[in-house]
Amino acid sequence: MKTKFNFLSFMFLLMVFSACGGSAAQSAAQTRQEVILPAPFGENTDLPSLLHALDELAEVERAGSWFQGMGLTESSLRENAGDYTGAVAAAYKELAWAYGMGLLKKEDLNNGLLNVLAVKGEDSVTAATNAILAFFNEQWTDAAAGLKPLFNEADEPDGFGRWMMLVCTLELSVLELSAQEQDTRRLSIQEERRAAAAYKSIRARYAHFPEYWYRGARAFPGSIGAEFAENCINSSPQGPFAQESRKILAAHIGLKTEDGLAIKTKKEIETIISQAVNSGNPQILDSLLPLISLPDNPYTVYAVGALRALTSVPRFRDYFNKQAASAKGRLAERLSYICRS
Repeated sequence: MKTKFNFLSFMFLLMVFSACGGSAAQSAAQTRQEVILPAPFGENTDLPSLLHALDELAEVERAGSWFQGMGLTESSLRENAGDYTGAVAAAYKELAWAYGMGLLKKEDLNNGLLNVLAVKGEDSVTAATNAILAFFNEQWTDAAAGLKPLFNEADEPDGFGRWMMLVCTLELSVLELSAQEQDTRRLSIQEERRAAAAYKSIRARYAHFPEYWYRGARAFPGSIGAEFAENCINSSPQGPFAQESRKILAAHIGLKTEDGLAIKTKKEIETIISQAVNSGNPQILDSLLPLISLPDNPYTVYAVGALRALTSVPRFRDYFNKQAASAKGRLAERLSYICRS
């Protein structure tokens, strides 16, 4: 006999074994109590009330808000509404956000999805988990085939299932395929343009979702891709997608990809300088030195200009003079320029 899958129990169990440690499960549970919609949204709640609650939750996301636990809340509501496929996707959304923020290890998330498959439950749960597992492991063809029959665009054009399907389309469009593969799996220019337009149109709901920005940065050329890369970094500077996004920025401004590791976005530069000023500790600026030693580029120019403003403070002027005395090459030139202001 098939058993009903308890998504929240799975989420909390996975959190306990994540990189966050045992406190993460408690934190997620506490946050969920703060954002979950009021009682009596339980198993016996009528379907219109559950759907109304889901609509309200979606509007909170579209307004640019995201709280840890919102995915759990959505998963619970969808499960009670009988939408097991949507419940799996919402549970994965919570985990994907935690992973994108660097709060969850990749192997923990992968193992958690495998554990779901070990549970004998609804066929729709198994199908959704298999499709999401392929998505997480970047098996785009398998993921696209698995997701397509599960999620209806008409239900929520910006829903998480729809987002995953769009990612598959974008990623398949940027793959380097052989001539034979291109003949057997060729996306028309119109299909690619529709997918790109649809992806950009749902950005309001995913403003706090690092992977949304990362996938767009990979797919979109020029300044649009650079903007997505910056937003990815700003949303989670230490997350798993930030390093590749820095490389995308480096390529966009004509630097070597390895130079991307030194790039800081304007928001990061401002944050670092603010921390240094507020604490009165110029050593915090050490993290900007690799950036100002790069060849000319907009981020380096911005950093140098911002640092020059600090030389009116004796402690910071002494710091720059000391660094300039021991530096070499381009870094020494930039530091000397900063000191002359």
